[in-house]
Amino acid sequence: MSAVAISNSEIIYAPGTSDAEIEAAAIAAARRHQRLVLAWRLGILALLLGSWEAAARSGVIDPFFYSYPSAIGARLWELIREGTDEASLWYHLALTMEEAFLGFVSGSALGVVFGVALGRNKLAADIFAPYIKTLNAVPRVVLAPIFILLFGFGLWSKVALSFIMVFFVVFSNAFQGVREADRAMIANAQILGAGPWRVTTAVIIPSAMSWIFASLHISFSFAIVGAIVGEFVGARYGIGFLIQEARGVQDTAEMYAAIVIIVVVVLTAEWLMTSIENRLARWRPPALDH
Repeated sequence: MSAVAISNSEIIYAPGTSDAEIEAAAIAAARRHQRLVLAWRLGILALLLGSWEAAARSGVIDPFFYSYPSAIGARLWELIREGTDEASLWYHLALTMEEAFLGFVSGSALGVVFGVALGRNKLAADIFAPYIKTLNAVPRVVLAPIFILLFGFGLWSKVALSFIMVFFVVFSNAFQGVREADRAMIANAQILGAGPWRVTTAVIIPSAMSWIFASLHISFSFAIVGAIVGEFVGARYGIGFLIQEARGVQDTAEMYAAIVIIVVVVLTAEWLMTSIENRLARWRPPALDH
């Protein structure tokens, strides 16, 4: 059997190595790389948490403001088991997720539609450009009190803020993705008899998908931010309400526990988004490993 030499940076195959050996060596190298990455990630996390715990307990940092990882974990477990006086943790989380999801879906859908439409119509893009730039220049979070006045303290004021946080991010990427579409492919499609609608659906939108998905990866976190900021301003339930309530009673462990919940939710959404993107873009060649 032909030998296969594996170095730290690359696999060097001996002459006469079979395809099966090459494939097996490549799979083994990929698994070793995954284990190495996971080990480094867990090691760095353990180092950060251990340093935080030691610094807080030794007085290097003030535990009143920074708490302890152990205290945060205990408070998180308490929230999971017992909830709060108002409702269970799952009710608070479900409400925030509903607000963020509705804002994300509506903001993403309209962002793609308007981005593609204006990207394909130069006249309309030139006409609406100053209005879009003006609206985009307004800091989104300052709109929370306005939405509270318009829609009240219920669900839709938070959805509106999540929507506005997402819309401009997706719109900008969709618009730019359409503008960056391969002109040669568009010309070839037109030569083959494709009309404007066919060109848009078969050439323009697939070409812009990388831009659109790049915006979707960060947009859900913006939707969460919109929902939580809206809950800061006025709400009786939600993760933002938990943070606001914990701040009022100076319970830093609960504040950080709520932040941990948000991080887990956003990372889970990122993983789901990546899985969906990989399924929808199977035609795209894999990224090169360096």
